[in-house]
Amino acid sequence: MMEIRGLAYVVAESSDLDRWVSYARDVLGMMPSTSTDGDLLIKMDERQFRFQVQPGRNDKYLASGWEVANQEAFEQALKVLDAGKVGYELGSAELCAKRQVQQLAVVRDPSGNRHEIVWGFKSDFTHFASPQGVSKFITGDYGLGHTVLPAPDFDKTVAFVRDVLGFGLSDIYNFKPAGDAGPTIRIHFFHCENARHHSLALAEFPAPSGCVHVMVEVDNMPEVGRAMDRMKAQNVQLTATLGQHTNDKMISFYMRSPSNFDVEYGFGGAIVDWAQHITHEFTAVSLWGHDFSVGRTAENA
Repeated sequence: MMEIRGLAYVVAESSDLDRWVSYARDVLGMMPSTSTDGDLLIKMDERQFRFQVQPGRNDKYLASGWEVANQEAFEQALKVLDAGKVGYELGSAELCAKRQVQQLAVVRDPSGNRHEIVWGFKSDFTHFASPQGVSKFITGDYGLGHTVLPAPDFDKTVAFVRDVLGFGLSDIYNFKPAGDAGPTIRIHFFHCENARHHSLALAEFPAPSGCVHVMVEVDNMPEVGRAMDRMKAQNVQLTATLGQHTNDKMISFYMRSPSNFDVEYGFGGAIVDWAQHITHEFTAVSLWGHDFSVGRTAENA
């Protein structure tokens, strides 16, 4: 089996890096810097970066980086890909240097999402000092957070992340936007080798940006409120009001990033003992709040 430890980083493209600099610094409370090749590196812990934004013509999500423990685990991941006759490309020395890892393998799932399997991050362990005074982002053994990816070819993509990438199913949501008489849109939530409720989710619909949302987590509720104030002050679009999810218990709000996917900013996500966990289907997204219509209303205004 492939043993992915967590979401290591995400890669995006932006037609306006200055917008990302402001968003990362003034709203998210992270530390942006520019690499020697012109990419924006966004730091939220002792890693050199967790978000990498490259300049381009489009505003979209490009890749998810998944970390394994060491070279032996990486070689085991390649054996799994070979055994499953899954095509992959080993990252060039240039790409590994850009991602600041020892080795990298690129695979695409049946819905076209790009996954980068990596090991051996380079870091100078420079202290993270939020320009907005954010005390801490929850990363470390739990990874960056989670990402929700579009999976129009749903069944094949679910089988890929389960049988090839080695994710376990946390739970299921069957979204019925038109009620029981209408179509069902499936969203499945997956965990890897850490205790975060989910590091990946797959949604049975396309997303023009290449991603539905990325979640980042802080260590106390006032930080969520302060981020909401910063979002409003910087005229960033709110895409879901404050609320608490049923499945991972996260208290969060959603806002639009400069690369057109949403960022969920939250606190209090569930830590799960997988030996005791029972997979279930939940029938409501949130215990309270999370009005997603605010995003649709803003887009139609």
